[in-house]
Amino acid sequence: MASEHIVKGYDEELRRLSNTITEMGGLAESQMARDLREIFAALKMGSDLERICDYAANVAKRSIALNQTPPVRPVYALPRMAHLAQLLIKDVIDAYVARDADKAYSVWTRDAELDEMYSSLFRELLTYMMEDPRNIGACTHLLFMAKNIERIGDHATNIAEDLYYLVHGTPLTEARPKGDQSSLEIVTPNRSL
Repeated sequence: MASEHIVKGYDEELRRLSNTITEMGGLAESQMARDLREIFAALKMGSDLERICDYAANVAKRSIALNQTPPVRPVYALPRMAHLAQLLIKDVIDAYVARDADKAYSVWTRDAELDEMYSSLFRELLTYMMEDPRNIGACTHLLFMAKNIERIGDHATNIAEDLYYLVHGTPLTEARPKGDQSSLEIVTPNRSL
């Protein structure tokens, strides 16, 4: 009877040890998953931030070239686009620091506004170039600058997606909102010129 009691106590201790090890393993697994997401997100975000800087440098180079041409009417839209892109970057970096997935999601949805601004400017610049071919040079610089700014927003959106994944452990499943319709534009030249 005493040996049965000892065996029963031993079995109970083994079960308790096994449960503790299983619980510790689950905690280690979930912590390792978080650590891996942290590393993965940091690497991807670093790459996106590098591309953002490249695009900003391209905008600066084009602005120097644009400064050598006569003023063009639709220039006013570019600072609005740049301001929105700057806000998206600021907000996504703030969200990263705070690990705020909701703020990251807000950046993710607001990129569509930047895309729509780009599409609108794209149409306006094409019209302006068709009205007066002397504007083609300056408008081309503006188009490249606007596209670079639109791409900055796309990279801010990438960071937002990575941050959402970091915080929740699951990617965003919704389709990325897009407002850029410039690839669908059909240009019809004005034959009366």
